[in-house]
Amino acid sequence: MNIKHHLQDDTLLAYAAGNLPEAFNLIVAAHVSLCDECRAVVESYDSIGGAIIDNTEVADVSADSLAQTLARLDTVTREPRSTPRPGTLPAPVQNYIGGDLDAVRWRPVGMGVKQAILSTSDTASARLLMIPAGVAIPDHSHEGTEMTLVLKGAFQDEDDRFARGDIEVADGSVSHTPVADIGEDCICLAVTEAPLKFKGFLPKVVQKLVRI
Repeated sequence: MNIKHHLQDDTLLAYAAGNLPEAFNLIVAAHVSLCDECRAVVESYDSIGGAIIDNTEVADVSADSLAQTLARLDTVTREPRSTPRPGTLPAPVQNYIGGDLDAVRWRPVGMGVKQAILSTSDTASARLLMIPAGVAIPDHSHEGTEMTLVLKGAFQDEDDRFARGDIEVADGSVSHTPVADIGEDCICLAVTEAPLKFKGFLPKVVQKLVRI
C-alpha cells in the first residue's frame, strides 16, 4: 500500500500517550493499522515511555490505588492494538461496526451519499461515509479539526488526491470540495470536532437533518 499522507508526530504522540478523545483515537488507530510508517513512530513512542517507567523511582501508593486504577479502566479511550483482519475496514473500525462493510447500517444523506454514525463518548463525531464514484461533497470549511481516512477508493480536492490509507487533516483554514474518483465508490472514516461550514443553502438545510 503506497500511503502518501500521514499524521503529524504530535498527534501520534498524543495517541501513544492515550490523550486523544475517543473519536480521534479511533481514526488514528485505524490509520496506524494501515500505515507501517506511522505505526513505527507510535511503537518508538511506546518504547520511550516504557524506558521512562523502567527508570522511574518506586513511590509508595495508597492501599486502594489498585481499585481506583481498575475503576478508571472503563474511561480509557485508546483503541487497543489489533491484529489485521480480512476485509475492507481496519480492525479498529470493525470493532465499532461489529464486522466489515456488510455489517454497516448505511443511511442516505443526499446525492447518493450514505453515512453511518459511530457511537463515541465525546463531543467529536465519527462516521463512515460512502461517496458514489464521481460525486462531490459540497464546498465547505471547518469550525474545528476534521480528519478523513480513506478506506476504499479515493477522492481528490483542491489540495491533493487521497487513496486507501491516506489521511487528510483539515481545519478552519481549509475550504474544499472533495470529489470521489470516477472509477470507484469512495468509503471514508471522517471525524470532526464541530459541524462543517457548508457554503450552499441546500447543504446547510440538509446538514441539520443528517448531523454532519
